[in-house]
Amino acid sequence: MSAQPGEGAPVRQGSQRVGPAMKEIYLDHNASTPLDPRVAAVMRLLLDGPYANPSATHAGGRAAHALIDRARAQVAALLGCGSDEVVFTSGGSEANNLALKGAYFALRDRGDHIVTTAVEHPAILEPARFLERLGARVTVVAVDRTGQVDPDAVRRAITSRTILVSVMHANNEVGTIQPIAEIAHGAHERGILMHTDAAQSVGKIPTRVDDLGVDLLSIAGHKLYAPKGVGALYVRRGVHLEPLIHGAGHEGGRRAGTESALLVASLGAACELAQDLEPMIEVRRLRDLFWDLLRARLGEQVVLNGHTEQRLPNTLNVSLAGRVGADVLAALDGVAASTGSACHSGSVELSPVLRAMGVPPEVGMGALRFSLGRGTTEAEIRDAVERLVGTVKTPPVTAVVEG
Repeated sequence: MSAQPGEGAPVRQGSQRVGPAMKEIYLDHNASTPLDPRVAAVMRLLLDGPYANPSATHAGGRAAHALIDRARAQVAALLGCGSDEVVFTSGGSEANNLALKGAYFALRDRGDHIVTTAVEHPAILEPARFLERLGARVTVVAVDRTGQVDPDAVRRAITSRTILVSVMHANNEVGTIQPIAEIAHGAHERGILMHTDAAQSVGKIPTRVDDLGVDLLSIAGHKLYAPKGVGALYVRRGVHLEPLIHGAGHEGGRRAGTESALLVASLGAACELAQDLEPMIEVRRLRDLFWDLLRARLGEQVVLNGHTEQRLPNTLNVSLAGRVGADVLAALDGVAASTGSACHSGSVELSPVLRAMGVPPEVGMGALRFSLGRGTTEAEIRDAVERLVGTVKTPPVTAVVEG
């Protein structure tokens, strides 16, 4: 998925300026996770093979196919679904595109209306806009100040022509978790498919498809300690999607293209590791420690963006009063994070997510997203706080704010 404000967009990571005594602190896991060493170990074993086409019937092909079968079972175990309900893709963006476009083209005889929200990732909003050019009608439902959507508002947006509701499980920028099960219930009452983009939530909070009540769910490998270039779409048994890529009928006829045993196996290994959510207990503790330390040191100069409780355990989005997020990051030697605003010729433009939440421009201009990972340490959090507080002590830079 491409970088946006709040999703790794313009960030000056400290590796460009870090001196020999300055350790880089990576707090941008929502943009991309490092490759887990256990996943890397699986990939190393496969670099020299099996290299045969998984569809081939000879021994090499059967070996590659067995790896893909195992990975499919690992993904299915994480999501609580059947192996035949897992479709491997090139990443989260393709999975989202397959969900929206596949449903639209498959169900055009039934309807042409899609419901989504104002805080979705561009990998949802841009396919929706594309479908609008082909005749689809799209309703974008507003969210509240915390970034949550009201399930009743989604229900009211449904019409007799609605074929799909797509609401992200958790927001990539502020971490707010949506009431997916309740939204799905409202969609199913009207016989409508429910999709959720779970790229940010998988491996951080439970994502069992039956508990969520979804028919379609997207995964991105590089948000899950797997490599970039691989993802998956859960497709509930009985749901038909028109493929985006037509060809020899791979992935049960839902996504043509010879599978990469190397990438697919790495995603399977990452999903098996993600079944253990216990590391998130420590991640949440460190996230809360980060917030407590910032409040203690900066007081009213720092404001929390997003939901206080219904939020990913690793995500802390804060605004620094009177500051420009990009300028703060540029001064934060060695801390990799993201900003909720983009600078253009001396002016500051808020991210679409912060605008949709109704964050005042003078607050949103100073937004910073820190997203922790399984390897984040308390020492790194305390060090990051010291560096951040140090930058705030310098005089602020005046900028024109675009709401």
